[in-house]
Amino acid sequence: MRYTIESRELTSEHTHRPAVEVESRRMEVEAADPNDAISRYVEDVEAELVSFTSPGFSRESIATVKKEDSVFLVRVYAG
Repeated sequence: MRYTIESRELTSEHTHRPAVEVESRRMEVEAADPNDAISRYVEDVEAELVSFTSPGFSRESIATVKKEDSVFLVRVYAG
């Protein structure tokens, strides 16, 4: 199944402030499920998965990912 992954920087340890006016980045991956999709994303961007929530009633999963000195909000959904 194809999953769309959108990521947006939330904060940067370098600036110690929330990132504002930052555009989200979008990519698509082929994966068996949302867990597989986020694992592939984290591996591709060489980041660390901090948290991941995949509610059964929602079509969207949410993750927090850390790369270098920045934290990103990542949305995963089929489509």
